[in-house]
Amino acid sequence: MLDPAKFRDLDPGPRVLMGPGPSGVSDRVLRAMSTPCIGYLDPYLFKIMDETQELLRYVYGTANPQTLPVSGTGMAGMEAVLVNLIEPGDKVLVCVNGFFGIRLCEIAQRLGADLVRLDFPWGRAIDPEVVRGKVKEVGPGIVAGVHAETSTGACSDLAGLSQAAKEAGALVLADCVTSLGGIKVGIDENGIDAAYSGSQKCISAPPGLSPVTFGKRALEKMEARKTKIPSFYLDMTILGNYWGAKRMYHHTLPVNLVFAFREALRMVAEEGLEARFARHKLTHRALVAGVEEMGLSMLVPKAERLPMLNAIKIPEGAEDAKVRTALLKGFGLEIGGGLGDLAGKVWRVGIMGEVCNRRNVTLFLAALQSVLTAQGVKVGSGVEAATAVFEGA
Repeated sequence: MLDPAKFRDLDPGPRVLMGPGPSGVSDRVLRAMSTPCIGYLDPYLFKIMDETQELLRYVYGTANPQTLPVSGTGMAGMEAVLVNLIEPGDKVLVCVNGFFGIRLCEIAQRLGADLVRLDFPWGRAIDPEVVRGKVKEVGPGIVAGVHAETSTGACSDLAGLSQAAKEAGALVLADCVTSLGGIKVGIDENGIDAAYSGSQKCISAPPGLSPVTFGKRALEKMEARKTKIPSFYLDMTILGNYWGAKRMYHHTLPVNLVFAFREALRMVAEEGLEARFARHKLTHRALVAGVEEMGLSMLVPKAERLPMLNAIKIPEGAEDAKVRTALLKGFGLEIGGGLGDLAGKVWRVGIMGEVCNRRNVTLFLAALQSVLTAQGVKVGSGVEAATAVFEGA
């Protein structure tokens, strides 16, 4: 017979989430998530949905009406964009410079695309000139790439990618999962036709929503489809009728996640995008100064680094999993390991949204020094170098 007493109250203990995501969630956002649940056709919810879309357009930098959070994590956003815009036989050029570019290829292939994969070194940005040459060679209808490659910490030039693609009249799709809310995305300014992100990175909301945006050319591509969109759940022509004026039922919205997401977006707006971007850049500079003072090195060249996701090369003599376990057990500090080709070669350190501050950088540097020293790896102290960056700002 089941004994309910064996199931104790939830208590994971204190955590500082400095991995590749999720990031920390503020008390304000958690309180918003605990707002009493209401129905998915409640007029009050419709008001909150409208406000959420308005705030999301602000953060994306777009006037696109079709801008909304899909129910699901960042992968749902990736699938939503691709499944609505790709038909069997469409020539799709995917720029791959890390793990999530490969995911784009996987989904495009499953949708029957005529896939052209353009590879770049992991840890480097996508080169728009190389893309331009490939676009001229193959003439794709769609070009897709990752703005902020979470697996490596590399940041690519959205404007350059867009310009290269549009020389052939191709649609431009962008993965903004790690960039949205941390650096400028500028959907309209950069001519991006469709993009997706996640609630749990720089927006600092709980995982479970994936904000997407579709521009005029993307919507025209959807309308001109010869085949049905293969996913009912992610069909934007139906979802748009629920999030738009018609309010036609599609699925049961995760109401409390929307409440939390809206509050997180409100906090972004209160801080202001430029101030938020500056905070991420300053904290990144301090982190890198401390890491390099310790004698460690970064994976990505300086000009191509993301502020919010930092890939640090694992020094000789350090054991990847043991170091991450010691940080978690001893300091309640989570960082990420490498993915794919970078497994066991880098640590991925996130300073996204709520956790992007001086206190957490200081904690990370001191904790990493302690753990590495205990494991016999000789490193210096990075705290003073980081402090100098913060105090000199």
